[in-house]
Amino acid sequence: MRFSVKKSAIIAALTAMLGLTACASNEPSCMSPQSRNLDNAITAVQSNLSSGCAAHFDRYYDDLLTIAEGDPKPENKRTFSEFLVWSADEGLLSRRQAEDYYNRYFNVKFMSMRGDYNNCSHTCPNKQKVLINMERELSDKERGLLRVSLDNDGYYRADQLYQEVELVLEATCSACTAGR
Repeated sequence: MRFSVKKSAIIAALTAMLGLTACASNEPSCMSPQSRNLDNAITAVQSNLSSGCAAHFDRYYDDLLTIAEGDPKPENKRTFSEFLVWSADEGLLSRRQAEDYYNRYFNVKFMSMRGDYNNCSHTCPNKQKVLINMERELSDKERGLLRVSLDNDGYYRADQLYQEVELVLEATCSACTAGR
């Protein structure tokens, strides 16, 4: 009986020591921002990203978008642009990646359409994939343009562009099929 009590006490002491050691480690916590104020949240995220949490960039970006949805305003576009420029300057993203993040959420043009979709051999076999990617991107544009920055006109232009591309792809594939 005594042996099992001592064994339990030793295990409890070792567990407590391991817990304290983990707390004292230099590992960054990489917690999500706690503030609901976008500027304060960005400051917290920048601190975390600078302290070794760069692998969590996507999650932080999503957190910031969620916070901005709680206080939507046109200036949020500029705030995100400045955050992405900072991220590129810090080497967390390339300039191209920073532009892609911004454009995916805050620009009416579709990042999904950067490729060459004007020929029969590429367009038709990939039409569904292109449209699915564009639909996902339109959802991101809805979030950025409508729910974060209140840019109704921008979102509706993006939606119109999506519909036009859908028609053009359908016509292109029909013409390609007819030409065989």
